[in-house]
Amino acid sequence: MSQDIFDHSMQQQLEKEQPLAARMRPRTLDEYVGQEHIVGPGRLLRRAIQADQLSSLIFYGPPGSGKTTLAMVIANTTKSHFITINAVLAGVAEIREAIKSAKERRGMYGQRTTLFVDEVHRWNKAQQDALLPWVENGTIILIGATTENPYFSVNPPLVSRSRVFQLRRLTADDLRQVARQALADPERGYGKLRVELRPEALDHLVGVANGDARSVLNALELAVETTPPNAEGIVVVDTAVAEESIQQRAVLYDKEGDVHYDTISAFIKSLRGSDPDAAMYWLARMVYAGEDPRFIFRRMLIFAGEDVGLADPGAIARVTACAEAFDRVGLPEGRFHLGLAALYLATAPKSNSVMAFFDALAAVEKEWEAEVPTHLKDASRDKEGFGHGAGYLYPHAYQDHWVAQQYLPASLQGNVFYQPSEQGYERTIKVTVERRREAQLAAMLEGEALAPPEVLTTSPEARARDRWLQRVISGTSAQLARVRERVFEPLALQRHDLVLDLNAGSGLLTWEAVRTVPEGGVWALAADERAAEALRQQAAQMSELERPRVLLGAVEQLPALLEQRGESDLRFEAIVG
Repeated sequence: MSQDIFDHSMQQQLEKEQPLAARMRPRTLDEYVGQEHIVGPGRLLRRAIQADQLSSLIFYGPPGSGKTTLAMVIANTTKSHFITINAVLAGVAEIREAIKSAKERRGMYGQRTTLFVDEVHRWNKAQQDALLPWVENGTIILIGATTENPYFSVNPPLVSRSRVFQLRRLTADDLRQVARQALADPERGYGKLRVELRPEALDHLVGVANGDARSVLNALELAVETTPPNAEGIVVVDTAVAEESIQQRAVLYDKEGDVHYDTISAFIKSLRGSDPDAAMYWLARMVYAGEDPRFIFRRMLIFAGEDVGLADPGAIARVTACAEAFDRVGLPEGRFHLGLAALYLATAPKSNSVMAFFDALAAVEKEWEAEVPTHLKDASRDKEGFGHGAGYLYPHAYQDHWVAQQYLPASLQGNVFYQPSEQGYERTIKVTVERRREAQLAAMLEGEALAPPEVLTTSPEARARDRWLQRVISGTSAQLARVRERVFEPLALQRHDLVLDLNAGSGLLTWEAVRTVPEGGVWALAADERAAEALRQQAAQMSELERPRVLLGAVEQLPALLEQRGESDLRFEAIVG
């Protein structure tokens, strides 16, 4: 007994000594701040947590966005046994131990096991594969947290068996709420102290935290703990104290991670969009974060060929010269050459006509065995035996050093790969290229007919649910299908949106909504019992969490119907019907 009392006392002491960010970790969904798009009222994930009907999940988002916190909320809510592993510290041995424990609990007590793996992207393929069969047979419900795009960093079999939820960086209002909760909580925060956090000081903490709740709480803790009370016994946190507590904005930049690729993507797209201001900003972001300038120059050289191209053939030479100058000068002065190259590309005329090469590559894959035309074959080795080279017209013997003749294989004659743009230098050659093509086409038509066009089809994969939904949807007439398309096309629905169908009737719009918002939710209002029952029978093909919520009644009864279900606070992104 005395040992138990000692252990409990030690645990309480350890909890008191935890950092504020750890002490203030939310325990329930009501305490959880932010991410309304996935855990707001009526959202799929919130319903699944409340009903304790979770499937395997992957939470993807930047540091401090609440991935681990959301997993801990699930741990406090679920009746399943909850195991936590950090992928940095755990290996295959820990995985086997967790699986063994899960099998025993399932066999002896019929209890499910939820395994939370923090930083799951840190596990290699073999470690991730070790989990796969146990996730597949339901022994383990996996919850993975990662700052890296799971479609690149997590094994595809695990991703395909999990629902992926992307968490966004917390907003300024979210961070203010986090700070105020810490100041008001008498048990875990500073509710028992007299703390005055000035509005401008809070704005500074929020502005510098870069969407990271942990950074705000760490800075707040440092400010409160290191500031002595004034004569009235009040700890005043003003702007000066806040600036000392968190002086420099946290830069979320991993040179091998998503932010690295997202930032260079924003830079390249700004160049492509001819926006020199945005190009300068994203370039500065990369340089400030310590990105390798040679990596940036490499991407600009690619851009000069791909996106500027023949609109300004000198762009590659300009960027190459800047890169060579940077190698000679180095940092910090070399930043002039980085900026100069980026500004040149941002303001240069644009053309991606060089993509003609990749169209030609695609043609090669389809026409790999197309034979070289006889008049283009090497005559020097053939002499007169096979007639190679016979009929070849030597361009230099003609006016303007050009003559209309075919240079493509017979099966590809008439194909056009290169489409000159109207930009820069390329504009000056466009008319010439088009006229020569017309002459070649005329010459070809005199000889033989055009090759028939190819017809290509694709068959994308679909899951069983999607196949069933497609059968339901495709049963409508062509006219109704056009109506459905006209309703949904302008809505631009997101996968996590909430949709209300006010006239569920035949289900024409209901099932399209279910297909479009799999991580959101659909509410279907049926005017009579027959229509409602038909919808319920069709929905029986789906899991309970995926089904539309069928309501029976008139439109004016809707508020009361929602209130009866405890859903009066729902906010729909789209209302159809």
